[in-house]
Amino acid sequence: MGISAQALDSVYGRSAAGVRARLERAEDSYWCAVAVAETDGDGCITEWWGQKFERGLYRIVFDSDYYFVSLGLSAAYPEITVIFRLNDETEAHQIKVILSPYSYSTYFGSNN
Repeated sequence: MGISAQALDSVYGRSAAGVRARLERAEDSYWCAVAVAETDGDGCITEWWGQKFERGLYRIVFDSDYYFVSLGLSAAYPEITVIFRLNDETEAHQIKVILSPYSYSTYFGSNN
């Protein structure tokens, strides 16, 4: 159970290490911060794995600007926000984002 996240760099064809990310949960009409983390050498955030998250609407905000500036590049999207719904708090959830300075792609998966 829990949430795992991974960021991949499509410019260099590798894991995106050092991407800052913020996990937030929708409460009423506001987004409340749940956790913050940074991707490791494999582009993964493992701190959220094994934690129990209530059902509801969540989002992960990836700081792509910080990442690309550290590589000497400029990004069209300073943040990439992936909004998703957790329907079952007992499932494991995976969120992946593939980054480039002018585009991105996301994946959401869950399994028991």
